[in-house]
Amino acid sequence: MTDSVDRKAVGIVNVIFGANVTVVEPSNVYGCTVGDDVFIGPFVEIQKGVTIGARTRVQSHSFICELVKIGADCFVGHGVMFVNDRFASGGPARGDKSKWETTSIGDRVSIGSNATIMPVTICDDVVIGAGSVVTKSIVQPGTYAGNPARLLRHHS
Repeated sequence: MTDSVDRKAVGIVNVIFGANVTVVEPSNVYGCTVGDDVFIGPFVEIQKGVTIGARTRVQSHSFICELVKIGADCFVGHGVMFVNDRFASGGPARGDKSKWETTSIGDRVSIGSNATIMPVTICDDVVIGAGSVVTKSIVQPGTYAGNPARLLRHHS
């Protein structure tokens, strides 16, 4: 049987890398900016326009879509999914990028495995528990968990 689908290998293309970056393949990392001393695990996809700050670690099987900015000294656990389309019109935007929204993650943010991050802003010094779904912006440092993620305790 012949596969008539036009397939392209993406791999690592058009990336601005800082010094001492580690990317474990296979990964799809393209059109983004990655700061110094960043670690990117296997089976990660980082899409165009994304910025990853210095000393951040992105563990395996995570997906970081367009319109995401992650600060310095962050941790993104295994299988974390970032979302830029809320399906606001009742379904997917189907390529209409005007319906996509941005996500901004501050510095020193740790996101537990299998969390889902909707288009939000998360301030510095936040911990997101494993499996949490962040649906609203987080404006004060602390530990958050659940679906939807809620403040469990403040950080001083």
